[in-house]
Amino acid sequence: MSADEPNVEHVEAETTNTVARSDDERRTDRYEARAERLAEENRRLRIQYANARRADFRRAALLFVGLGLVAAIAGIAFENTRDVLFALAGTGLFAAVLTSYLVPGQFVAAEIGERVYTPLADTLAAVAAELGLREERLYVPTDDAPPSARLFVPLEADPEIPSPRSGPVVTEDDGRGLVLQPTGGELFREFRNTLSEDLTAAPEQLASQLAAGVVEQFELAAVVDPEVDVDGGRITFGIADSTFGDVDRLDHPIASFLGCGVAIGLDRVVSLEVTDGGSRYDWLVTCRWDVEES
Repeated sequence: MSADEPNVEHVEAETTNTVARSDDERRTDRYEARAERLAEENRRLRIQYANARRADFRRAALLFVGLGLVAAIAGIAFENTRDVLFALAGTGLFAAVLTSYLVPGQFVAAEIGERVYTPLADTLAAVAAELGLREERLYVPTDDAPPSARLFVPLEADPEIPSPRSGPVVTEDDGRGLVLQPTGGELFREFRNTLSEDLTAAPEQLASQLAAGVVEQFELAAVVDPEVDVDGGRITFGIADSTFGDVDRLDHPIASFLGCGVAIGLDRVVSLEVTDGGSRYDWLVTCRWDVEES
């Protein structure tokens, strides 16, 4: 073979390399195009999710405005409880302003959240004390879609449970008290939207789901250990290192989230009690329900 004749093996090798490079380039182009489509879809979903959460916050702000206005009107009509109702109106309007500013996507340090929550908790406790309400806290499931819950703070023992749509000031003889939007309501809605599986109605599994939500999703506490007594209609959560301070305050975010979760998950009225946790925990949050309720 002369020097001018092409090397067949060399030509075949170059052709093979060219074809291989072309295949690699086509695959690379496909991967890049797919990555761009996925990135665009992720961006669209993030925007859609953020818009949906902003809409939820706007609705919550409107509910607080409604609470404030109803309490203000009631304060004008009922002179004997005017101071208390005006305080409740101020709380509702302040909560509306706060909700409007705490839009999704913003990071709020735990210390700031604690400082925001504390005056609201103190005001609500002062209102309850002024009205002579009991220490009992009842979380009542609603028939909304998706289901939610309301906090009922009764005036008398063994009260008749009012409609969750009542309130905020309930004056019926057998069910007087306050019916409020619970602090944990929106937390539970967010928790339910992010569950990888359906919310269970089995008390043991439900308790585990809620405990994981407090610790892993919202980071409201370092430790939440549930203890379940199905026959006795009781779940007790051991709480340690609460992000928002003392859990025994009225409608504390952790207790409220757990109360809402148990009430909605079991579709039962739940009585909630917070006690000292002894040497093992800081606090014990106990949720009780009527096991004989059909």
